[in-house]
Amino acid sequence: MTQSRTRRDFFRVAGFSAAGLAMAACGVQGQKAAPPKADAVKEYWAKQQKHGHLVFANWPEYMPQDQAPLKEFTKNTGISVEYKEVIQDNAEFFGKSDPVLRAGQSLGYDIVVMTNGTQLQHMMDLGYIVPLDPSKMPNFFANAGEKFKNRSYDPGNKLTMPYASGVTGIAWNTKYVTEDITSINSLWDPKYKGRVGMMDDPQEIANFGMFALGIDPEKSTEEDWKKAGAKLKEQRDAGMVRKYYQQNYIDAVSKGDIWLSMAWSGDVFQRQIAGEPVKFVVPQEGGTIWTDNMLIPKGAANPVDAITLMDYFYQPVPASELAAFIQYVSPVDGVQDVFKQKTTTATGKDKETLEAMINSPLMFPSEADLAKLRGYTKLTTAQEQVFNPIFQSVTQA
Repeated sequence: MTQSRTRRDFFRVAGFSAAGLAMAACGVQGQKAAPPKADAVKEYWAKQQKHGHLVFANWPEYMPQDQAPLKEFTKNTGISVEYKEVIQDNAEFFGKSDPVLRAGQSLGYDIVVMTNGTQLQHMMDLGYIVPLDPSKMPNFFANAGEKFKNRSYDPGNKLTMPYASGVTGIAWNTKYVTEDITSINSLWDPKYKGRVGMMDDPQEIANFGMFALGIDPEKSTEEDWKKAGAKLKEQRDAGMVRKYYQQNYIDAVSKGDIWLSMAWSGDVFQRQIAGEPVKFVVPQEGGTIWTDNMLIPKGAANPVDAITLMDYFYQPVPASELAAFIQYVSPVDGVQDVFKQKTTTATGKDKETLEAMINSPLMFPSEADLAKLRGYTKLTTAQEQVFNPIFQSVTQA
């Protein structure tokens, strides 16, 4: 629990490099799949049986090295798990998966984890995800946090179940920024000229441009995107931004190369428990909530085994084991209570870390912070061709 780990590179960025966009584009030429009828979903699941095995594809550093949660699952259910850390980037993974799924073949995985955003939307639109059987999700419906039960990208959780989540807000180095940051407008404040960090991912930076204008990204229009792009260009042209970052912004904040920056909650928490002078806030205008989601890809050989594991993770004890390792926001209610119970027997550094997690709004956001959080703009393929250039013209100029 207490070992120092490097977060997996580019924790959730969808991969908007030219190569990533090219791979993503290859998957959106087909006709959008029609939503499955309820009877068809029931019919599909009625034919499925437990096989006692599944293959789980995930990102690096998303499971304790000893795989104790998976071993406990096998002990409880008799289902063995072949765990593979094969996902490094959403666009790359989608680019490799699309031709396989388009051809009606299996990826060889029963569960994959993808971030909400462009590539997950493509998976949904093209019918590449097996619709979930609600009758096999009792733990989810009993224990999922309300914020995770009905996400804008998957209303009713018909296709996905969150695995871990995080928040994009503002981090600052308290050695150089003596005030408590509360507003997104601090990223435009002339007194921080040349000391501001921004992210280079179009969806991330777009959200902050829209927050600064009082626009809800989930309800935004093309005109809103243009206004947000202009707002972000004003910031850039005024010399406010030192650099547009991928994942290495947190080092720059810690060193004082930049004084404040757009930031991911888990990165900041890691620095805080290491004793670094870094704070984090969800601005009063809003912050972004993003989620890495479990899904069953079309053609999976073991869907019953897969949904059994997905739902198993929604029990507070297994969820707490994952949260203690990942140290981002758990989608499962009750994790904080499990941590509190563990502090009664924990000692030394383990107890300190547990207490830090329990008391951290970065792992357990307040209701007030949750109310300020919004997802990304939901884009059609045609809208992507308008949206992406607006914000790439800010970061790549």
